[in-house]
Amino acid sequence: MRFKVAALQFTVIAVSLIFAAAANARTINLVGFGDSLMAGYQLPPGDGFPEKLQAALKAKGLDVTIANAGVSGDTTTGGLARIDWSIPDGTDGVILELGANDALRGIPPEESEKNLDQMITRLKERGIAVLLVGMMAPPNMGADYAARFNPIYRKLSEKHGVKLYAFFLDGVALDAGLKLDDGMHPNAKGVDVMVQKMEADVTNFVGTISSVKK
Repeated sequence: MRFKVAALQFTVIAVSLIFAAAANARTINLVGFGDSLMAGYQLPPGDGFPEKLQAALKAKGLDVTIANAGVSGDTTTGGLARIDWSIPDGTDGVILELGANDALRGIPPEESEKNLDQMITRLKERGIAVLLVGMMAPPNMGADYAARFNPIYRKLSEKHGVKLYAFFLDGVALDAGLKLDDGMHPNAKGVDVMVQKMEADVTNFVGTISSVKK
């Protein structure tokens, strides 16, 4: 009889722990905020970076949603203008990817850095974690421009204490077979490579958010 009572008590405790864990668990809401590289330029629905990254993370058992807030042609100036209303309340983290169009247009890197700085500041003030995604200046802009532009992401990462993924197009930029005919944007296979390379960093990013939100 005592064995049955003990077994019943154990079952009740186990069930209680399961329900408690379920109650504490919740979806981590991320937003991919960027330009056409984030938006999924000329790709079919579901083939964009946020969508494929979300699928990859869910396949690992992570309860994560990633909203796509990419706008083709956006610069850091445009991003700063829309950062407040594009990131809804309840967002836990932002994957911040902007600057490629700044470099293509030859916008002074100091201006791009200032805009990104303000975006990170505003997100942090709202208690939203940031994963900063770096870009690199195209070779045709020259060595001087690259020397001014390329380091701004690491500088901002260190200044604000946010995580950095060094180069969004890592593994894709120099492979024509992973890009659209324009030679700039990733095709569906290119997005797969980007997701594969960035998945571990985003998983760690989600882990830091989860630990803080408990």
